[in-house]
Amino acid sequence: MQANEVQQRVSQIKQTIQQASQACESAGASVPGNIKSSIEQLGQRSDQATKTLQQSSDEASIRQCVDELEQLGDQAKTACESAANVDQKVKDAVIKAHQELSQLKHQVH
Repeated sequence: MQANEVQQRVSQIKQTIQQASQACESAGASVPGNIKSSIEQLGQRSDQATKTLQQSSDEASIRQCVDELEQLGDQAKTACESAANVDQKVKDAVIKAHQELSQLKHQVH
């Protein structure tokens, strides 16, 4: 997978992460802090990954970025699964982001 293709996928995934963040905001105080934190970290890391991908086409760097994003996606998914009564929109957005990150990881490895 080419660096520009990975950049495009990360941009698409960032939109999904933003949807998860917006769903958290809409749900308000009912969303546990660890879920909000996981989504926030995922958003920050996806911004960093975008910058890294724009500056580097090194395969090892690309894989590392994608791996880190996927790990944060795992954390967010696990937080959603272990929490009780999570808003369905939040859960759906987190699961979608996780799935997209997992697919990207498999494509770059």
